[in-house]
Amino acid sequence: MKLSLNSNVMRKQSPLVKKETSRSITYRLPSNVVEELEIEAKNKKISHNVLVKQVLEKYLVWDRYSDKLGIIPVPKKILEVMGQNLDLIQINQVIDSLKPIIKESVLYMKGSYDLKRCIETLEEYMRASGMLSDHRVEGQNHRFIIQHQLGVKWSLFTEYLLKETFGEFLPEMQIKFQTTEHTVIASVALGSDWNEHED
Repeated sequence: MKLSLNSNVMRKQSPLVKKETSRSITYRLPSNVVEELEIEAKNKKISHNVLVKQVLEKYLVWDRYSDKLGIIPVPKKILEVMGQNLDLIQINQVIDSLKPIIKESVLYMKGSYDLKRCIETLEEYMRASGMLSDHRVEGQNHRFIIQHQLGVKWSLFTEYLLKETFGEFLPEMQIKFQTTEHTVIASVALGSDWNEHED
């Protein structure tokens, strides 16, 4: 069975959305795969084209790197339970251990290492993990919103990780945090033109 795909790619950039050019292509797939795609698209109330585009974009942005970087999926409940036993010293130890791994991963995936590439990779990780995240621009101020549903210790972990990330590149920059049991909001004045998806 053939599946036609319009490969138009759109990315959300608050407050503007950029629309890229598109091409129409056709793939030949097993009938059972197409049937499963049709069922999934119907359940999600989206078109086949949108569903296939989402699957391919996730593969290109994240999945093709995850095996090479040694990233394995872990059920959220396991992370939630593990987080309950972490104290602040252990959270900082984990972050210190992660920093060189994050740097190597960003270099491999993006070909360079700077604040924009770090934020972009973090956003891609959260989307691939099913966490909610948003980046809102309000004048000069940027608000990075992360909702993980893993408990207060993971909120503290996320806050400290963001402090370390911004602090590495912008040590003098003031960052304001609003942290709850399941949500972290980091507010930082990066300027109205700052965009992690541009060089």
